[in-house]
Parts: sequence; structure tokens; C-alpha cells
Amino acid sequence: MIQTLLFILTLGVFLLGMYLVRTGLFNMSADKLKTWLAKLTDSPWKGPLLGTVVTAILQSSSAVSIIVVGLVARNMLTFSQSIGIILGANIGNTVTTEIIALDINAMIIPMAAIGAIFLLIKRDTIRNTGLALLGLSAVFGAIWNFKMLAAPITEMAFIDQLFLSLDNNRLYAVLTGAILTAVIQSSTATTGITMGFIAAGVLNLDTAVAIVLGANIGTCIDAWLASIAGGREARLTAWSHIWINVFGVIAFFPFIGVLAHVGTMLATQPDVQVAHISALFNVLSSLIALPFVNQLANMITKIHGRKQTAA
Repeated sequence: MIQTLLFILTLGVFLLGMYLVRTGLFNMSADKLKTWLAKLTDSPWKGPLLGTVVTAILQSSSAVSIIVVGLVARNMLTFSQSIGIILGANIGNTVTTEIIALDINAMIIPMAAIGAIFLLIKRDTIRNTGLALLGLSAVFGAIWNFKMLAAPITEMAFIDQLFLSLDNNRLYAVLTGAILTAVIQSSTATTGITMGFIAAGVLNLDTAVAIVLGANIGTCIDAWLASIAGGREARLTAWSHIWINVFGVIAFFPFIGVLAHVGTMLATQPDVQVAHISALFNVLSSLIALPFVNQLANMITKIHGRKQTAA
């Protein structure tokens, strides 16, 4: 029971840390980022590149997708332009997992101390930097705690049985990743939890890869919710986010074992392998989808456009 409460508390610290990082970075660059998204998408390759950069800065593909839905709703972006940005957002989101895979536990306390000091300075840029540093220290602290709690939690009969089920069925693992991400509204948190458990040796790599793939589907819920009050184009944009990620997972699901094997060649530590595999999956699926943006836009319009018009 105590381990469960500590796990929930650690998850809360992780999500709070991500919020602080996102808030600090967003406050420093919000206006510029929105201008870039609205203006620098006049060619097919600029959208994915811009989506990658902006997501890497904001540390959240969901945040970028919500911003894009808002811009489409205000007619500052077209539906077709938004698809390229979303493809890039999937790539940019992996920057966060690569960062939390770094072994900088010794820097957690100094980072938090510097961040707290910066918060006392009245200059906005320095205070926002302090907010981001404080958030990062919370994220790294939570990841460390996930690793410490993983083994005790799996001693619980229910959790142990759950992990056995996931190890024996990759589809269950994908669904678990999708549901968990939809509930906590952070694919990064789901990936971070997975990295903590695999580092503790309570998950096998194939299962971890399946959970991470599922997280890519679960992260679509934020943009979909944000699009409900928007217009037809905004809703189509949210659906494009869903379809892109679903297609990506379907395409790579038969090759989970291959991805896991490649991960073992890219790194020796299991949690770092998960981070690299997440990056590889998102880069490959986005690059594969990029040449078919127009066909994808037409398909989504045919499937969802008529229903929304009739509504």
C-alpha cells in the first residue's frame, strides 16, 4: 500500500516537473513559436521540421498539437499544413525521453537549488529559466524514484500478474500504454515509468517497446478534446493526429522484436534502449508518412469531414 501511494506521489512529481519545464520554456518563447507555426509552413518539409523544433522546446507533443488545433480553428493554418507539423511533433517529443535517459542524478539537487535561486530574480527570462530547471530536477528525481519503487511494487500479486499478462501479450501491452497515457495525459510520463520498470528488471524489452508504441496513441486524447469546440478543420486536424499514430503503431507492431533487437545494439542500459527505440519509431513512422500527407488528408476528410458537416 505504501509503495502504491509513493508511486502515485512520484507520478505527481513527474507531471508537476513536466508542467514547470513546459511553462518556463513556453513563457520564454510562446509568441515566437506561434508565429513560426503560423507562417513558416509554406513547403512540405518545413512543417515536420518546425513541429520537431517547437515540440523539443515545449517538451510536449500534446501541447504543440493543441496549439496547432487552435491555429487551424482561427484559420491561421490549413488542415493540410497541420499534418506536417504533427508529424514533426511526434519526432520532437522523443527529445524529452532522450533527456530523461541521461545519467545526471548527481545534478538533481544543484539543478533544483539553481532553479530556486533564479526564481527569486525579478527578470522574466531568468525566472522562467529557473522554473524550467526546477521542473527538470523534479522530472529526474521522479525517474530515479520510479526505478527504486519498481521492484517493491511488482511484489504485489496483482501487479506481478499484470506484468506477466503484458509479457505474454504485446497487444495488451500496447493497449496498456494507450490507456495509461490517456488517463495521465502524458506519453512522456508513460515512457518514463516504463524506463523505470525496465531498469529495475521487471519488464522485458519487447513489452516495454509495445507500451511505448501504445503511448503514442494515448497522447492523441488531448488534441481531440481541444478540437471538440473548434470548427470542422480543427476536428480534422485532431483526427489526423490520431490516424497518424494509429497507422504508425499498426505498421510497426509486427516488428516490435526487431525494434527491441536494434535497441540492444544502440545502447547497453535497458532504459536508454527504450528511449532510443522510441526516437527511432517516431522518426521512421513520420518519415514514412511524410510523402503521403495529401493522400492522408483526403482520406481523413472523406471519413470524418462529411460526418462533421452533417452535424
